[in-house]
Amino acid sequence: MAKQNSNYDASKIKVLEGLEAVRKRPGMYIGSTGEKGLHHLVYEIVDNSVDEALAGFCKNIVVTIGEGDTITVEDDGRGIPTGMNEKYKKSAVEIALTMLHAGGKFDSGTYKVSGGLHGVGVSVVNALSEHLTVNVYQNGQVYEQKYERGKPITGLEVVGKTKRTGTTVFFKPDGEIFSELVFNYDTLKHRIRELAFLNKGLNITLKDTREGKDQEESFHYEGGIIEFVDYANRGKEKLTPEVIYFEKESDVCMLEVAMQFSTSYSESIYSFANNINTVEGGMHVNGFKTALTRSINAYARKYNILKDNEENLSGDDIREGLCVVISVKLADPEFEGQTKTKLGNPEVRGYVDTTVGDNISSYLEEHPPVAKIIVEKALTAQRARKAARKAKDLVRRKSVLESTALPGKLADCREKDPSKCEIYIVEGDSAGGSAKLGRNSKTQAILPLRGKILNVEKARLDRILNTDTIRSMITAFGTGISEEFNIEKARYHKIVIMTDADVDGAHIRTLLLTFFYRYMRGLIDAGYVYIAQPPLYKLEKQKKVWYLYSDEQLEEKLQEIGRDKIGLQRYKGLGEMNGEQLWDTTMNPENRTLLQVSIDDAAYADEIFSILMGDQVQPRKDFITENARKVQNLDI
Repeated sequence: MAKQNSNYDASKIKVLEGLEAVRKRPGMYIGSTGEKGLHHLVYEIVDNSVDEALAGFCKNIVVTIGEGDTITVEDDGRGIPTGMNEKYKKSAVEIALTMLHAGGKFDSGTYKVSGGLHGVGVSVVNALSEHLTVNVYQNGQVYEQKYERGKPITGLEVVGKTKRTGTTVFFKPDGEIFSELVFNYDTLKHRIRELAFLNKGLNITLKDTREGKDQEESFHYEGGIIEFVDYANRGKEKLTPEVIYFEKESDVCMLEVAMQFSTSYSESIYSFANNINTVEGGMHVNGFKTALTRSINAYARKYNILKDNEENLSGDDIREGLCVVISVKLADPEFEGQTKTKLGNPEVRGYVDTTVGDNISSYLEEHPPVAKIIVEKALTAQRARKAARKAKDLVRRKSVLESTALPGKLADCREKDPSKCEIYIVEGDSAGGSAKLGRNSKTQAILPLRGKILNVEKARLDRILNTDTIRSMITAFGTGISEEFNIEKARYHKIVIMTDADVDGAHIRTLLLTFFYRYMRGLIDAGYVYIAQPPLYKLEKQKKVWYLYSDEQLEEKLQEIGRDKIGLQRYKGLGEMNGEQLWDTTMNPENRTLLQVSIDDAAYADEIFSILMGDQVQPRKDFITENARKVQNLDI
């Protein structure tokens, strides 16, 4: 390679001053400049208000989405300090809004517990906002300061008198930074509801005052995480009559646990440290699992439910159907990785282990009927696990799970590098035939599925492994499932669900997503699962053809070309297109649109799968009634 410049000396070292680093590399601070990063701005400000609540000074928080997709966050806490800082010759407000790693979080006397750990929250939001205004209500006065792209354009000025205390932050995200500038009400609602569950007694209101929206909801839970479990389990048939709850506070941490068993076959563990969703678990989850397994086995042996010659119940057996919320709040949390998704404090594991063990053991002794239900559920799960093991052994002997023999219907690709390979899961033999004809056989594999797959929400693993369609997918993907899942063995880094644009296609897509979520969630977490977007319409006029993917696109094209002498076809089945058409519209990487499946809110995802695919009819009916108006393409 040619040398571009040999003069590499001290003059070439660039120092990014103040918030310039945030604007230069925003992804380092908020994850992305897309929709996820946009909403993260709101969470940073709300977290500051929640920290005031944790310190005992804030009872109410109001979040408003305003015209032009602005955000206002208002609380009744103490207010950001307004006095001058002698060292920097600036007000404490300006320091908090313009300097990284500045704030009360670094003074243990100010916040014993805090979720905004790095002290970068409000300053990062300021840096990435076109404009921001902060108002502080303190000392009987209203203080105000305005900023543009992180730089103050006014000083901290007194603009009025007040009898209240608190802080209001108003900001508009910067269009120079973000590719997406429209806030999603439901996305914010899920996080705000979660914060209200985790901080019992706190009242958080979300308003949407944008034109045509006019929504407002308040979230207030005196029962805290007990109500969180009630909410998460609302689509399931309860096995135990009440939510088991206990809490304990010590020098190590404040621990809250709420749990309940249902008749479902999957476990739902929601863990938090200082209100941060630790999606990868950590020491608090490890301590809980160990204590629960030990306590229930000890109880089963004490009362001779488990005989001396019988093996212990495994953790997976015991946690089948369990919904649990584990929340710890501690002064100095250690998180693994920049994303703060795994708690690393070793002292927390021992504390949670001991506390959970003592409380679970006491509860079982005091509630024999409930204890019997829990143990019998685990024993049934154990029998099913043994049957599943036999089923796995059987299918392995038949060269289905582990051998190199691939499903007969699979048209594999020639490329061997998984990062360059993609597999289309296609509904039906007809569409499968078109896809095989239209694909790029070097990198694209096709697996046709006949009919609807098993609803895994209503079946245990032994039955799941005995269905041909699921076995075909397991073999084709190569990762294994459940506790044997290994993302490193994935044969394709794009798994594309391609179904018809009708109600049956939507149902099959939901069944597939349920299977992936419950038994191959690592595929979703790795970003390997996609949904194809085939066209809805084929429009012809004067021998010209257009493929259109939405009603809006159709209407736009019909102003443009007129409505006379046209041919219009509404596609309902992929099989209506030949191989060339399917390639041009849906499979060609240069033209196609793929939706990547992600899980930003595991609790909400778990709830939706339980409602849509579970045994309880009424929650599903309520969901359909509530969302009927949002239907865009009604298939009658």
